[in-house]
Amino acid sequence: MRGEATRQANIMLAITPDQLIPADHPIREIKAIVDGALAELSPLFNEIYARTGRPSIPPEHLLKGKLLMELFSVPGARRFCDQLQYNLLFKWFLDLNIDDPAFDASTFSKNQDRLLRHAVAEQFLGAVVREADRRNLLCSDHFTVDGTLLEAWASMKSLRPKDGRDNDPPAPGGKNPDVDFRGARRSNETHASTTDPDARLARKGDGQSARLCLAGHVLMENRSGLIVDTAVTRTVGAPEWEVALRLLDRVPGNGRKTVGGDRGYDNRGFIAGCRARGVTPHVAQFPHTATRKSAIDARTTRHPGYRWSQRVRKRVEEGFGWLKTVGTGRKLRYVGVERNGLWMALAAAAYDLVRMAHLAAQPAPA
Repeated sequence: MRGEATRQANIMLAITPDQLIPADHPIREIKAIVDGALAELSPLFNEIYARTGRPSIPPEHLLKGKLLMELFSVPGARRFCDQLQYNLLFKWFLDLNIDDPAFDASTFSKNQDRLLRHAVAEQFLGAVVREADRRNLLCSDHFTVDGTLLEAWASMKSLRPKDGRDNDPPAPGGKNPDVDFRGARRSNETHASTTDPDARLARKGDGQSARLCLAGHVLMENRSGLIVDTAVTRTVGAPEWEVALRLLDRVPGNGRKTVGGDRGYDNRGFIAGCRARGVTPHVAQFPHTATRKSAIDARTTRHPGYRWSQRVRKRVEEGFGWLKTVGTGRKLRYVGVERNGLWMALAAAAYDLVRMAHLAAQPAPA
C-alpha cells in the first residue's frame, strides 16, 4: 500500500541520541577511547581553566568537536556549529541533549587558543597512543619517519618583496585581481607571503610548480601503523632529517630501536644522529654515483630486519593520504606553524582512533 507523505509531527518523543546510533557503528568504539583519554587529561584542564568567571565551552566538548571535524571532513568551525544544531550523531558524541543549542562559531574558534597555548592537542595524541599501548597495538622499538608538503592557506598573489619595493603595476579593482607572474623571478630569499609569513615556496619534484607550503612530519610505529608523534615546520630551515631526530628524541625507553625512511634520509648527518641515540637506521640506500655514496653499507642492509623495515615503511603513506583527504589537509585551513601543528596532532589522533576501532572490530586470530 502506498504510504502517505503528509503526517502530523509528534509533539513529545521519549528518545535519546544514543538510541539512534547503531550498536555496531565504529564511532562507539572511538567514543569510548576518546572519553578515556579525556579523563586522563582532566587534571590538565583543571589547571588551565579558572575556577571562577563566566563558563566557556568545556575543553572536552572542544576537543571532541575538533575530532568530529577531522573524522567527517568538516571544513571549518562555522560549518561544524551549523551541523551540530541538527546532527544527532554529533550531539551524541559530545554528550549533548537533543534540545541543547549548538556552540557559537566565534566562541568555538577563540577557545582553540587555550588548547594551543598549553599544547593540549599533543598531550591528547599521547593519551591515545598510551591507550593503544595498553591494547598491545604498539611496537616500542621499530619506527618509520617521513615528511610531506602541506599547501599553506595563502595565495601566490600574497608574495611581496621583502624590501618593500613592489614593481608590479597596480591591479584593477576587485578582491581577486588577475596577476601575470610571467618573467618575474620570486624566491624565498627575496619574497615573503603577507598572508602566512611561515609559508615558503616549495615544490614536490622537478617539473612541478612551486607553491606556498609548510612541512609536515610524522613518526609511525611499525606494528599497527599508528602515528605516535607529529611536527609542522617551515619548508626552509632545519632539514627534514633534523626534525626526524627530534621526533626520535621524544620516544620513551632506552632500548635498541630501528627507524625506517626513504632515501631522503640517507645522509651522514641523520645516520650519525641515529647511531648516537642507539637507533639503527633502516633507510633506503641512495644509488651509488661518482659524486655521492650511501651512508649505510652491508653491515646494516644484510639483516632481514632491514628488508622488513623497508616493506613496512611504505605504510606511512596511508597516514598522509588520510590526513590530506579525510582530514582535509590537502589545503591547510589555518595560518602559521603553531595552529597547523595543533591541527596535525588532532588529525593524527583521529587517524589512530579510526585504525584502533577497525583493529578492535577484527576477529582475534585462532
